[in-house]
Amino acid sequence: MSESHTPSGGSPRLNTGVAHNARVWNYWIGGKDHYEVDEQVGEHVAGMFPVIRDVARADREFLGRAVRFLAAERGVRQFLDVGTGLPTVDNTHEIAQRIAPEARIVYVDNDPIVLAHARTLLTSTPEGVTDYIDADVHDPDAIVERAAATLDFGKPVAVMMLGILNFVLDTDKARDIVRRAMAAVPSGSFLVLTHPTFDADLGGEGNIQAMEFWNENATPPITARSRAKIAAFFEGLDLLDPGLVPCSQWRAESGSPAAAVPQFGAVAVKP
Repeated sequence: MSESHTPSGGSPRLNTGVAHNARVWNYWIGGKDHYEVDEQVGEHVAGMFPVIRDVARADREFLGRAVRFLAAERGVRQFLDVGTGLPTVDNTHEIAQRIAPEARIVYVDNDPIVLAHARTLLTSTPEGVTDYIDADVHDPDAIVERAAATLDFGKPVAVMMLGILNFVLDTDKARDIVRRAMAAVPSGSFLVLTHPTFDADLGGEGNIQAMEFWNENATPPITARSRAKIAAFFEGLDLLDPGLVPCSQWRAESGSPAAAVPQFGAVAVKP
């Protein structure tokens, strides 16, 4: 793995006194890379909105199913994972390279603790490549420019935005980020996305109060969106079956039906 250089005025310094999403998320899925303040905020949010732990697990499991589907059934060999979060078990490159050892993966995040762990944990197969870019989702042009050192943007790329656009509070800005990222990749590329919702039919109304608490006590600020606003991120793309659904139910493994969670997930292809 290579670690790309941080631009001037890059990531903020590590602040262990304020809860941070990457570390709280790690706490919710049973990881060890968090601090006491992250546990405290994570417990409080889970007390207000108990399904959040199920959401965290469902989002992680969606990642696995989506990467396996794209690598095995669609032949994708390049992944741009924006908003990586802390490395855990079965990261994008591990899943993809088990199917295709030559797969190339670029991770993008701008949290200093993620950067510190990425340097040691995100290792590639000899046949493939794994890179890490310290960059902000708000600057997709810079992400694409720097990812081009590792990925061939003349061939299909799976652009992964799992639980990241909810930190872009302005919906028009979030839509522009997706448009610019997908404009940089060729036909046959994919958008893989998850996003929390406040839609009541999925039990998402509890997100509203929980996110208010989060925004007062943790960083970065977060928002949920309606199904219609999340669907708009896929404008100009072709949604693959089963479309935009709770991420727990997207191509769920056979067996008992997966319970719905207030977090949409979908995969779409660029025509």
